[in-house]
Amino acid sequence: MTDINYIKNLRVPSKENPLRILMSACLTGLACGYDGTSYGDYPASARILKYETVRISRFCPEEFSFGTPREMCDIHGGTGIDVLEGRAKVLTESGKDWTKGMINASEKMLAFAIQENVELAIMMDVSAACGSQVIYSGNRFGENKVHQIGAGVCGAQLIRNGIKVISQRDYASLEILMTKIDHGYIADAKLKDHHESDWYKEYFNTDKKL
Repeated sequence: MTDINYIKNLRVPSKENPLRILMSACLTGLACGYDGTSYGDYPASARILKYETVRISRFCPEEFSFGTPREMCDIHGGTGIDVLEGRAKVLTESGKDWTKGMINASEKMLAFAIQENVELAIMMDVSAACGSQVIYSGNRFGENKVHQIGAGVCGAQLIRNGIKVISQRDYASLEILMTKIDHGYIADAKLKDHHESDWYKEYFNTDKKL
């Protein structure tokens, strides 16, 4: 779940002192996806790239460890934090064990974030690497694919080391972020973050859990 108050309290950046943001490289348009594409367009996050009041650091952890193109992979037996603590594994669609490589990628991403002194990360949700709110539970292929609440391995690595992470689906947070980097921007108050969406509430039955 995103911490929208953190976004609200971010400093107001300038051209001389831009806001330092780490972004999943595919969200910036780089063709680093498993299939050699960028997975499509993501206007809500991509528009941030146009501003001189932001300094974007791009990184694709899966490309770092496994190259592009590559197999798809998912977390089996838990979430990203469980992988980092040895309770779950990252397996490809053909059954290769990519756990070590994914942990190495998460450590490299964290080191890069620290090196760049990032203040926020915007990452591709549902990814076994970059997910921050929702990931697959086990293999995503077939009719019985299952989602779970949780972060991917690299998302979990950043979060547990104090770096705030939002996803390309956190539209409310991205709107507030836009008001920080563009003083004339008026946020759309109707937009919601991923955990507030109808799909999320229905799929995870969160309304009844409150």
